[in-house]
Amino acid sequence: MPRYSFIQMTKLTNLKGRINYISSHARQENFYAVYETTERKFWGKLAKYNQEEFLKHGTEGKCIEARELVIALPEHFAEYEPEGLLKVFVQHFKQQYGVECIAALHHNKAKTNYHIHLIFSERKPLRKPIEKIAGRNMFYDETGKHVRTKKEILDNDGKVRSGCRIIRKGEVYERKFFGTKERRFKSEGFLDEVKCSFTELINLYVKDDKERLQVFNKGSVYLPMKKVGKNNPKMGQIEADNQVRWKWNQTVDRALISGIPETQIRKVKQEKIYYKVRQSVKRHGRKPQLFAVIVLLAITALELLITRVLEKTLERIDWNRGRSAIIPDKSGFDQGKVSADCMTDKGLRTFSEFPVMPVLAARYPELTGVYQKLQNENYQIHIQENQLVELEKRLDSAKGLFKGKQRKELQGESGKLRTQIDSRKDRLSGIVQENGYKNVREFVAAYNDSENEYYCYTKALLDREYQNRAMTDCLKEKMYQKQKECGTRNQGKSSPARARDAR
Repeated sequence: MPRYSFIQMTKLTNLKGRINYISSHARQENFYAVYETTERKFWGKLAKYNQEEFLKHGTEGKCIEARELVIALPEHFAEYEPEGLLKVFVQHFKQQYGVECIAALHHNKAKTNYHIHLIFSERKPLRKPIEKIAGRNMFYDETGKHVRTKKEILDNDGKVRSGCRIIRKGEVYERKFFGTKERRFKSEGFLDEVKCSFTELINLYVKDDKERLQVFNKGSVYLPMKKVGKNNPKMGQIEADNQVRWKWNQTVDRALISGIPETQIRKVKQEKIYYKVRQSVKRHGRKPQLFAVIVLLAITALELLITRVLEKTLERIDWNRGRSAIIPDKSGFDQGKVSADCMTDKGLRTFSEFPVMPVLAARYPELTGVYQKLQNENYQIHIQENQLVELEKRLDSAKGLFKGKQRKELQGESGKLRTQIDSRKDRLSGIVQENGYKNVREFVAAYNDSENEYYCYTKALLDREYQNRAMTDCLKEKMYQKQKECGTRNQGKSSPARARDAR
C-alpha cells in the first residue's frame, strides 16, 4: 500500500496556553527543539487583539486566536539535527504564506510518532499601528460594547457601573496592530495545498524512495485509511473502520479491473457513502459506529454492479473452451478519431514516413500479461462468490435435529471459501505492486493509455499500407492508360511510318 502524508489543522482558542504546552520541557516527554520567527510577546498581543475584535463584532461561538498544523514525519528524520530540521519546515511555511510562526519538534512516549507542531498567525502585523482618536466622549459597558449615552452605563445612584469605562475626547480609543485575517486560511482548499507543499518538502529529505509519501486525493475512488496511535481510546473503533475501508478499496480494485469507469465508481461513493454519512449526522449526530454500516451497504451496491458487468462479459466468452482471460472488445473503437489523434500530436504521422512505435505502445504486450492475470483472479473471485451464495442457500435449508453434521460441514466449506476469496482479493493489489504500480487504479490507467497508443500505432501502419497499395494501383492504372494510348497511335499510322518509328 502507498504511504500517505498525515497533516491536520486545528483552531486555537487559547493561544498562549497552547504555546506554553508545546514548548515546555516539563510538559513534553520527548522535546527536541523550538523555533520562532518573532518575539514571544507577539503572540500575547495577537491573542488580545483577536479577543477585542471578537467582542467588538459580537460574533457567536469561541474566538479563534490562531491555527495549528500537526505534521507527521518519517521516523528516520530523527537522525537529522532537530533545530535545523525544524527551521527548514517553519521557514518553508513563512516564505510561502508570509505570516509569523512558532513550532516545536516532539516524539510521543513510545518514540513511534515523530512530529512537528506548527502554530501560525492568521493576521499580518501592520508596519505602523493605526490609532483612532475620539472626537467626543465615548462610553463602553461591562462587555466592552460601545453605547451611545452615558446614562446607559450608570447605576441607580448615577455612578458609573463597575466594568464600564469612559474614553474622553482627544484620547486614543482604538489601536490596530494587525491587519484583517487572511481568507485563504479559512478556505476548504488550504489544508490540501499545505499537504501537497509539505509532502514535497518531506520527500526531498527521504533517503529511500520506498518511503516517499503522497497526498491522498479526496476525489479518489478509494477511501483513506485512518492512522491508529498507541494508547488511543478509540483504537478499536478506528481499526474496525479501517477494515471496512479496506474492503471498499478491494471492491474498487475489482470494479476497475472489470471495466467499470471511474466516474461511475465515484458516483456510487458519493451517493452511497458521502451523502448517506451527511444524512446520518443530521439525523443521529456523530455516531462513528454507523459509518461501517453505510460503507458495507455501499460495497454491496458496487458488488452488484460488478456482477452485472461480469455476467454480460461471460456471455461473450466461452470459458468451457479454456479461454484464460478476457480479450478487450474493440468493436466500438473509433477508428476515425484514432487516425486523427495519431496524425496531430503523435506524429505517426505522415504517410510518407514509416511509423515509429511509441514507448507506451511497446509496453502493451507486457501490460496485457499483467492485465490478464488480474482478469483471471477477478473471474475466479466471481465464480467462488457464486459458489458461496449456493453454500449459504444450502446452509439455510439445512435445519432440524438430524442435519447438524451436514450443517457443520457446510459451515466449514463456507469458511474455507471465504478465506480463499479474501486471499484472491488481496492478490489483486499484490500483482500490480509486483510490477511497480502503487495501486490497481494507477495500473489500469497506464494499461488504457498503452492500449490506445498501440491501436494508434497499428492504425497508422494500416493507413500507410493502404496508401502504398493505392499508390501502386494508381501507377499501374497510369501505365495501362499510357500503353493504351501508345497502341492507339500506332494503329492510326501507315506501315512505312510504323517501320520508321520502329527503326
